[in-house]
Amino acid sequence: MPGASYVDPRNGKTYPLAVPRWCSDDRTPLLVTPGAGISRDDIDGRTRSLWRYQAALPVRIDKPITLGEGCTPLVEQAWGDLRPFFKLEWFNPTGSFKDRGSAVMLSFLKQIGVDAILEDSSGNGGSSMAGLGAAGRMRVKILAPASTSPAKIAQVRSYGAQVQLVEGPREESEAEAIRQSNETFYASHNWQPFFLEGTKSFAYELWEDLEFRAPDNVIMPVGAGSSLLGCAFGFRELMKAGQIAKLPRLFAAQPLNCSPIDASFRAGVDTPVAREVHKTIAEGTAIRHPMRLREMVGALRESGGGTVALTEEEIVAALRRLARQGLFAEPTSASGAAALEKLTAIGAIKARETTVVILTGTGLKAASAVADLVG
Repeated sequence: MPGASYVDPRNGKTYPLAVPRWCSDDRTPLLVTPGAGISRDDIDGRTRSLWRYQAALPVRIDKPITLGEGCTPLVEQAWGDLRPFFKLEWFNPTGSFKDRGSAVMLSFLKQIGVDAILEDSSGNGGSSMAGLGAAGRMRVKILAPASTSPAKIAQVRSYGAQVQLVEGPREESEAEAIRQSNETFYASHNWQPFFLEGTKSFAYELWEDLEFRAPDNVIMPVGAGSSLLGCAFGFRELMKAGQIAKLPRLFAAQPLNCSPIDASFRAGVDTPVAREVHKTIAEGTAIRHPMRLREMVGALRESGGGTVALTEEEIVAALRRLARQGLFAEPTSASGAAALEKLTAIGAIKARETTVVILTGTGLKAASAVADLVG
C-alpha cells in the first residue's frame, strides 16, 4: 500500500509505520490508513492461511509468523426457519479468532525490530499472543485479571510466556500494562492497529468462502471491537475495489450486563452513555469503556446493522442450543447465536438472506463452566 501510515482518526495526524508505536503522541488509539482492496486475482492460492490475502496488508511481510491461522470452516446449519452459516474460529491454532490479529501484528513488529512484547488480556488475546509469540521466538509477558479462567492462564503459561495476575476489574490489567510499557513494547491487541489489519481477513475470507460475494448479515460478539472493525475495514476495501456491490449489515452482540456499544448506538450517539455494569458469563466482551467506540458505532451505522444486548439467560440458551447441534462454543461466542435468535424474532434477519454468525472461541477453554451451564 503506497504511502501507508498510522493515522489518528480524531485529528488526522499521521506517523510512520517503521517506528514502533502503539498509540499517538496524545495517548489516543491509532488506525492504519485505509487500503485500496484487492481482487480475486491477488489472492495467493498456494497459501492455506490468512496470508493468502497478504496483498491487502499495508506493508509486505517478508517472513510471516504463522501457525496456519485463518481459513476456518464456514458451516451451514438449520436454525429454526433459517440456514445461517457459522464461522468456526476455534479452528485457529490457539482456539480463537484472535490469532488473525496476533499473527499479522507480531509479524510486522518483529520485521521492524521488536523482539519482546507486553500484553493485557482477559483470556483469548493473551493465549493468542503467547502462542504466536512463541512461534516467532519473541519474549512475551501477559497481564491478566486474577479472575481469568484458569484454563486460559494455563494455556498462556504453556507457551512459555510470563504471566502477571492483576486484582480488580479488567481495566486494571490494561492500566498496569501501560505503566510497564516504558520497559517493554506494549503490543496490545486493543491498541496496536496492526491487529485490525489481521482481523480484516474476516471480510476477505467470507467473500471468498461465499464464492466472491458479500453476505447480507454478519453477527459477532463485540467487546473492544477488533472483529467488528476488521470486518468493516475489509468489506469497505472490497467495495472500494469494486469486488462487492454493497456492505453487509454488521451486528454487534453484547451481554446486557456490559453493553456500552449497545447503549451508545441505541441513544443515537457515538460517545459513552451510562449503563450499569454487572458480571457476565461472556467475559471476553466485558469491556466497560471501549476506546474505539466512535469507530464501532460509525461502522454499524454505515453498514445498516445494529446492536443486540442479551440477558445471561439468553446467552446460556444459545450456548446450549449450539452444543446440541455439535458446536461447542465458549459463552462469549454464544452471544452471536443468541443475537441471531433475537434479530430473527423481530424480523430484522430473514430466511432468504445470507447470514454469517462468527463463533469466536472454543468451549474447551471454559469446559467445566460450559458443562455446568448446558448440562
